[in-house]
Amino acid sequence: MPVKFNKILVPLVMVAILSGCASSGHRAPVVERGETGRKSADDAAQSKSSREKASHEKAAHEKATHEKDWRPPVHIVQKGDTLYSIAFNYGIDYHELAELNSIQNPSVISIGQEIKLFSGNSAQVARPAEGKPAESLIKEQPKVVKYVYSDAALAQIEKVQIPGAALIAKPEVKLPEIKLPEVKQKAEPKPDDTNNGDEEVLEWSMPAQGKLVGEFSESANRKGIDIAGKRGQPIIASAPGKVVYSGSGLRGYGKLIIIKHNKTYLSAYAHNDQILVKEGQTITRGQKIAEMGNTDADQVKLHFEVRRLGKPVDPAKYLSLGKS
Repeated sequence: MPVKFNKILVPLVMVAILSGCASSGHRAPVVERGETGRKSADDAAQSKSSREKASHEKAAHEKATHEKDWRPPVHIVQKGDTLYSIAFNYGIDYHELAELNSIQNPSVISIGQEIKLFSGNSAQVARPAEGKPAESLIKEQPKVVKYVYSDAALAQIEKVQIPGAALIAKPEVKLPEIKLPEVKQKAEPKPDDTNNGDEEVLEWSMPAQGKLVGEFSESANRKGIDIAGKRGQPIIASAPGKVVYSGSGLRGYGKLIIIKHNKTYLSAYAHNDQILVKEGQTITRGQKIAEMGNTDADQVKLHFEVRRLGKPVDPAKYLSLGKS
């Protein structure tokens, strides 16, 4: 029995020893490779996410840039349009539209007529005509004559070849230098911002004292605010600028004053009883321009609008409105 037991025990001990040796060996760093792979995958995902984010931001910026000035180059006259209303809706001086379109009487336009809103002299860089490139070097190659090799043939070849027949180049032709005119880039205005980039910062004042009886609402097509007061009380310019309209030619506004403050903003003062300024007159902020009334209105009040590139914007963004 001891002999048989030893025969069985020895192989078992050998197997155990071999198993221990195998288990104590160095294993491949599977965990390390897995972490590295995950890290590389995470980096790749972050890089892709960053590229997509940058692409979306660029697209959004380009879209915002294109939406800065929504106005088309031409307006087709519709029923009910007047040159005054067209100019008002696009934030342009109607005198400029009349001159641009050779309109002698601003009160006379016809349905279907094309009204150019901007002159054709846009700020485009005129590129000079492409000049022809200078003539390439003219190379005169030595003549080649084939002879059967011999001393006599070699002598003949030497006679045919032009001595020192290297490449002969004509002098280089210099074209006159053409310089492009310098074009000053203007900063794009920020939407709904009183600082429109290329213009001075505007400081706005309340155009009249009184009770706020009507608020701006884009959904309800209320294009400005209404301030109730007493007949004859002063209406003042909310910001400095130039009077581009003074009269009663816009339906629903009564006696109206429009002041253009810069290339982007204008303000409108409607339902006045008396108008105290003239078209073309330069106005300072706080200057009295009219007296409150109820022309084309159901009560004595001032209807006040602020327009950016012709589009009505909420005056509350520019004024400190009291709702008492």
